[in-house]
Amino acid sequence: MGLWKFLGLVGFFTLCRAGQDNKCDNFSDLNFHETFIGTNLYVRLLLYTRANLDCGQELPHHNFTKELLFDVKKPTTFVIHGYRPTGAPPIWINHIVHLLAAQVDMNILVVDWNRGAANLNYFIAVTNTRRTAINITGFIERMRDEGASLESIHLIGVSLGAHVAGFIGAMLGGKIGRITGLDPAGPMFAGVPPDERLDPTDAQFVDVLHTDMNSFGLKGTHGHIDFYANGGLDQPGCPKTIFSGKSYFVCDHQRAIFLYLCALNHTCNITAYPCSSYSDFLNGQCLQCEAFKPASCPVLGYDMTPWKNTLLKLGQTRVYFSTSADPPYRKTSYRVDIVTWNQYLRWGVVTLRLHSGKNVTETRIDHKLLRFEQYTATRMLAQFDEDLYPVQKISLRIITGNVIGPRYKLRLIRIRITPLDQPDRPLMCRYDLIMEENAEITFKPLPCDESRL
Repeated sequence: MGLWKFLGLVGFFTLCRAGQDNKCDNFSDLNFHETFIGTNLYVRLLLYTRANLDCGQELPHHNFTKELLFDVKKPTTFVIHGYRPTGAPPIWINHIVHLLAAQVDMNILVVDWNRGAANLNYFIAVTNTRRTAINITGFIERMRDEGASLESIHLIGVSLGAHVAGFIGAMLGGKIGRITGLDPAGPMFAGVPPDERLDPTDAQFVDVLHTDMNSFGLKGTHGHIDFYANGGLDQPGCPKTIFSGKSYFVCDHQRAIFLYLCALNHTCNITAYPCSSYSDFLNGQCLQCEAFKPASCPVLGYDMTPWKNTLLKLGQTRVYFSTSADPPYRKTSYRVDIVTWNQYLRWGVVTLRLHSGKNVTETRIDHKLLRFEQYTATRMLAQFDEDLYPVQKISLRIITGNVIGPRYKLRLIRIRITPLDQPDRPLMCRYDLIMEENAEITFKPLPCDESRL
């Protein structure tokens, strides 16, 4: 054999060996037969870092210090999935790994408890949440023994995974830095004591996102801050009838993870407002953010630093926001204040259109009838699916439902439109407008006169 051929053969075997050493470990992919007969709990930890974003490495529970990619001195985020009735891997795992790695240089540990969560019998999966938590708690205790700080650990739990995170945090005395619960599971957890579900004492800071409280999600408040998307109930764009199949059952529940991914990707920039209820929020009664100054109202996402200390002082805080049906889900919000002076009392709903060049975006404020009477101030929350700027024209219609008889006139002494998401943008005003009910009026906004506000 020639020298070059021999060296080539050595190189070939070297590459093969390297390929074996660097093989990727993937999330367990089970079939329906396995979920039908039931799976026994087996917990795996898949490590991802900026050095191996696309190639998970299974981390041994005891000899993890031998894995050079795992640095216990760095922040560590555990991602914990929920119930898996089909046994298939979650479609969002790769997305969340990449987006978390973009936030901070950290260890990302995907907790694969698919064997245990994949059962047609949901009650078995619920039982396995405690056992999974015990397993992960033991691992974190060994991390601490090797120099890891509990404060630098973040647990992100989805559905049942949120309660797994809560159990872990409780077993570690609430010393974990942060737990994020994405629509914590409701069935078997509703009405139970705090030590049997996720609650604010499980970590130094607990944030929760609700999207399906009337079905698979858990009602109530369970963190230092609870975000309620569209009131935490039905989500825009999700099917309304059972004829849509599987999506009808899971769409609202899954929206929590997709909203969180969108927030991590910084394509949403969703601001949420503290309020006692979603109806009060829609009525424009909860659009003040003074408690958080100099920060804005809380923004859904990874970095909660600007609001954390205030939230810890306030106790449990409910915050609300609305979304559109499709990514990036974000709505552009304005506070609209109208002072009317009309002779006859009128009740109605409002449509508002913003024009910027040839582009137009519209909203209909119809969640309740609004009262328009002599010298009455009416406040509304107007939310648009598009952010048009600069606004060159505004169209307004007050729809009263009066289809017979004369159209009554309405006099607007003042209309003031305040951008909520972009406070640096100017307020838009207009004064002394005469309009008819059910008829649209279009006007050019003017700078607001402080003496007339």
